[in-house]
Amino acid sequence: MSDLAQTITAAWDARDDIASVMSPEDAKVAVYEAIDLLDTGEARVAEIVDDKVVVHQWLKQAILLLFRFATMETIELGPFEYADKIPLKHNYEKAKVRAVPGSSARWGSYLGPGVILMPSYVNIGARVGADSMVDTWATVGSCAQIGERVHLSGGVGIGGVLEPPQAAPVIIEDDALIGSRSMVTQGARVGRGSVLGEGVILNPGIPVIDAQTGEEVGRGVVPPWCIVVQAMRPRTFPGGVFYLPCALIMKRLEEGERSDKAKLNEILRDHGIGS
Repeated sequence: MSDLAQTITAAWDARDDIASVMSPEDAKVAVYEAIDLLDTGEARVAEIVDDKVVVHQWLKQAILLLFRFATMETIELGPFEYADKIPLKHNYEKAKVRAVPGSSARWGSYLGPGVILMPSYVNIGARVGADSMVDTWATVGSCAQIGERVHLSGGVGIGGVLEPPQAAPVIIEDDALIGSRSMVTQGARVGRGSVLGEGVILNPGIPVIDAQTGEEVGRGVVPPWCIVVQAMRPRTFPGGVFYLPCALIMKRLEEGERSDKAKLNEILRDHGIGS
């Protein structure tokens, strides 16, 4: 795979004149091979190593080069017609994925065994781990990394981070639950087993605050095994006092505690919050 990465990187560096370093056809073959690796899950855009996000830039470069090589085509499905450069995924049954009518995932995205797609959208470069659900009208943006046994509730927006190639994508770790209409964007990260209540906005500019201590534990990163809700905090400016959004940790769970759905709902109800 290292040779393929080197070919992609060389093509990217000379992207305005690829013929100066290699045959454009050879570059195209390499790009398509890289996208196939993403599609089958043999490669991934990003992963967590020693609690740090490692981005494999060459795979992002391959996606960006694909848009240069691919041409617009008409795609027809029953009464529906589309015009796009990237085909859709196929062979869901073989992949052990349940795809409900109205759902779509682009070639170059990976869906693990047991994934359920309600009418929803998964973009190229994204990865959805085994036994996860992408619920109705949820979207998984380019290169987002969704772990195993994750539930993206109805209307959730997981942002895409394709450019620049070195930028970390959104990462939702294993066993997390993202509440309805929440938006997680710009490379934000949700730790394993954590729960975002309905309508939480999370990005690198949003402070994450522990409700018990008032301490800001970070920005755009929710620690593992936390229940988090949307909140506001006052900030004084020359023009007056304004309330800016924050993500509030209401409770820290014991590892595995989220699996007790009744207890989770009780915690949320105690604070007047739905999931």
